[in-house]
Amino acid sequence: NEAHRIEAIQPLKALESFEEALATRPKLILDGVFGIGLNRALDADWIRLFTRINESGIPLLAIDTPSGLHSQTGEPMGAALRATVTLMLGAPKDGLLKASARPFVGRLELASNLGLIDCPFESPTRWTSALDFRTFPPPREPESHKGTYGRLAIVAGSIGYHGAAVLACRGAQRAQPGLITLHSSSSAFPLAASQLQAVMARPIQAAPEIDPDSSCVLVGPGLAGSDVPTSLPDWLARVWREESKVVVVDASALDWIPEGPAPGERRVMTPHPGEAARLLGVSVQAVQSDRPAALRALSKKFGNCWVVLKGNLTLVGRSDGEIHVNPSGNPHLAQAGAGDLLAGWLSGLLAQPRLAGDPGQTIRYAVWKHGAVADDLQRHRPHWIIEDLAAWTEFPQEKPKLSFLPQE
Repeated sequence: NEAHRIEAIQPLKALESFEEALATRPKLILDGVFGIGLNRALDADWIRLFTRINESGIPLLAIDTPSGLHSQTGEPMGAALRATVTLMLGAPKDGLLKASARPFVGRLELASNLGLIDCPFESPTRWTSALDFRTFPPPREPESHKGTYGRLAIVAGSIGYHGAAVLACRGAQRAQPGLITLHSSSSAFPLAASQLQAVMARPIQAAPEIDPDSSCVLVGPGLAGSDVPTSLPDWLARVWREESKVVVVDASALDWIPEGPAPGERRVMTPHPGEAARLLGVSVQAVQSDRPAALRALSKKFGNCWVVLKGNLTLVGRSDGEIHVNPSGNPHLAQAGAGDLLAGWLSGLLAQPRLAGDPGQTIRYAVWKHGAVADDLQRHRPHWIIEDLAAWTEFPQEKPKLSFLPQE
């Protein structure tokens, strides 16, 4: 294979060289024209060159940042190359994480161990990778039993939405807590219970009768039906403020979370951008334009709780401290039920005392694993559905390869 080095000092000459290189049918473009120091708009000649490169349709690997993209704002400076993969060097660049950068960055990867000199300051933004979980979760002790792994109560499911309760329970079962009990509305209860052999199920009367020994409570999946007890919002407000157990809130129940003080270390909310916007009283665009700020505002408003702000590059964090960016997952997670499954999986992990002691690590692992399995499914079974994800099918490890290149 032949490599062509094109000097991009004069854009029109570079364009001529690029056209000549196209005759050899290259399989990859390596972009190293502009870096993070670009601070001016590109002129017409650069725009012409970048437009032609983008039109070629050849996979492009951008070094650190796609040329033409402002590394802080995520906005194109007149034009920007559209990368298939962007390999960030040293640390994530804030602009590449913004919604405006998504059409240009492609899949984000991080090369952090480059032998760079120590930085004199710490960034609050952290990139999540599989290496973060080499020893997590820890192996189970041989002498352990069901009581070792906690009890999870799931308050989910109403008329027309019993499937959300089933998916939340399926996700929780994959986490393997000691015991799961589902509390559903009287209409959803028999429909959900008939599909769950290893989950205890109870209908909700005035309010859920939660086992006092439960170590975690999940509230929210599928609670949008007309038969949800009117007392449920007040019940959740009390549980959120007063209970010592871990409380995870998702979906419709997010609107019931009370503002103000709460044991934030043991409280988790999992909004998508639309729900986050509603809770903050702003537009979805405002949330997406500065997702870290939206996360911190939500956490501060609701007692310094943990926030999982879902979406492309899901964020995990609180009103202060580090915010972790999760790169796993793909657009095929945009299916009904994906959030219910994540909420159950996350809660099933947090129900286990051995994991709840480090909620930040456990939440990050749950989010990463959920996306990583979706990535595996997409590679092996492109037309997968949420029920496939619920089965947590594990595939054999393959030799890493540049998956965006045509395979021989």
